[in-house]
Amino acid sequence: MTSGRRRRPLSAALGATRDVIVDMSDLRFADPSLMIDLAVLAQRLRAQGRTLFLRHPQPHVKRLIELVGLHRLPSVRLVVPHVAGAV
Repeated sequence: MTSGRRRRPLSAALGATRDVIVDMSDLRFADPSLMIDLAVLAQRLRAQGRTLFLRHPQPHVKRLIELVGLHRLPSVRLVVPHVAGAV
């Protein structure tokens, strides 16, 4: 999704009255501009006492999230599916 196409959903997320959940399960491509947009969103949500949940990213997207440190922001929670038999 290009940054222009993200503008409306990001604006809606900022207007939400609860925590925000981003379902990333169908996201096949993510670049640093998306990580920046999500970081800015997380910071603004934190200022309002809310949390950004990044739900079920694909493995390569999860690696990017971890590489840029998005998951370490205080208001970000990374939700990954439980894998049976994983330790």
